[in-house]
Amino acid sequence: MQTGRSKKIVVLTGAGISAESGLQTFRGADGLWEGYHVEDVATPGAWQRNPELVQRFYNIRRKDVLAAMPNAAHQALVELEDAYDVRIITQNIDDLHERAGSKNILHLHGLITKAQSSVDPNLTYDIAGSEISMGETCSKGSQLRPHVVWFGEQVPMMIPALQLCQTADIFIVVGTSLQVYPAASLLDYVPEGIPKYLIDPNADEIAKGHNDFRLINDLASIGVAVLAKKLLNDAQI
Repeated sequence: MQTGRSKKIVVLTGAGISAESGLQTFRGADGLWEGYHVEDVATPGAWQRNPELVQRFYNIRRKDVLAAMPNAAHQALVELEDAYDVRIITQNIDDLHERAGSKNILHLHGLITKAQSSVDPNLTYDIAGSEISMGETCSKGSQLRPHVVWFGEQVPMMIPALQLCQTADIFIVVGTSLQVYPAASLLDYVPEGIPKYLIDPNADEIAKGHNDFRLINDLASIGVAVLAKKLLNDAQI
């Protein structure tokens, strides 16, 4: 029987966990993000049409990320590492999991605190400060852009993510609607019969069609802390 650190918890986090740190979500009910249509700031076509606007938009978002602080949900996931092998798959482009202290994080949609080549997405760079300037180039001479997977682009970390899901002993979903693909398809790779938890204020609605979830209808900062306490107690039995 597996006990303690031999058990692997895989956590899928979405915008709901970052929203409690004051960060806006990509998808609002009105289709806008910070007053912009996503097709104007978060697609390859937007970059081709107006790279200055896209760069300016993400520079502002990056400042917001750097000013934000991890919340109780991020911290509770760190505490789980005291007794479990915790792996986080996040749809978020912020670095709040890292700054909270989590050790194993897979960013499905990139990381806004990094830059990438606009011709070779495998060329990534740390950003000094909060801005990427027009005229800053990669080693191949192309303009640097945000290291973010835009709508309409391939998600290169999907295969590592689904492989990770296949190894889960416990699976936790936090603050995501499970409506954004391909990320939502990760559920198809989680082993049957393992404990699965869904934490969100709208968990009842989100879980329709996913009857095997144990639901925690609460904010991430409350729900993750409650679940972490339970799982840490279970690890001591």
